[in-house]
Amino acid sequence: MVDWQGGRRGGVEDRRGQGSGMGAGVALGGGGIGAVVIALIGYFVFGIDPQVLLSQTGQTGTQSSVAVGGCPEGDKACDFADVIHTSANDVWGGLIQGYQPSTIVLYTQGTQTGCGMGQSAMGPFYCPADQRVYLDLDFAHTLERDLGASGDFALAYVIGHEVGHHVQNVTGVSDKVQNARRALGESESNALSVKLELQADCYAGVWAKRSDAQNHWLQSGDLEEAITAASAVGDDTLQKRSGGQVMPDSFTHGTSKERMFWFNAGYSSGDPNACNTFN
Repeated sequence: MVDWQGGRRGGVEDRRGQGSGMGAGVALGGGGIGAVVIALIGYFVFGIDPQVLLSQTGQTGTQSSVAVGGCPEGDKACDFADVIHTSANDVWGGLIQGYQPSTIVLYTQGTQTGCGMGQSAMGPFYCPADQRVYLDLDFAHTLERDLGASGDFALAYVIGHEVGHHVQNVTGVSDKVQNARRALGESESNALSVKLELQADCYAGVWAKRSDAQNHWLQSGDLEEAITAASAVGDDTLQKRSGGQVMPDSFTHGTSKERMFWFNAGYSSGDPNACNTFN
């Protein structure tokens, strides 16, 4: 268990208990890894990218928000998400000049975002329009119960991955990839999405390495928890779990082997320059 309790808190935007605000007209089309495993399988089998779904449905949506503050007293799950998210931003703030940190939003079931309606069934995600990481804390149970990825550092890896997408946003990589995808066919577009996701995995590894060097908080088994989580959310593994055919052209996040490889590449080097998945 990662020794996180002494970590710095940066605050969370806590929307839990506000209600989802989802009306009958909201499309429920598949998201990523989330509490509804059918949605999880739908995403990976049919190639529905939550980033694309959000960007298509939400550019004119109204964003719900609350002030960033501390977690309720005794809410360890909230505190954990706060510490991990803050640590990731602290690491990247030391690597990128002028870096502005992301905000983490905790919600239940659904919430308005700068990219449209976010839903728990999409799993944790990052919205570049409002520079926020969105997380339903029930996802930790999905990781353990449905995907076999237990331990707190499994969720830490996921948060580190989403902050990796924030890094791609502030450095302009995300925009370049999205612009390039518009001119490509489906399989070529998916291949670029895979490279983007694998780089975020690598960035999660960079954060894990550098944060441990600063805090000495990783304990025996923590790294294995992250690697297990990376393997559990590979496109091929999820398609096999669904009982369907593995279709490489539909992959949008990478195979289990690729996701483990790139997380390890980031962790082994601690160097963002080792994360050029586009080469």
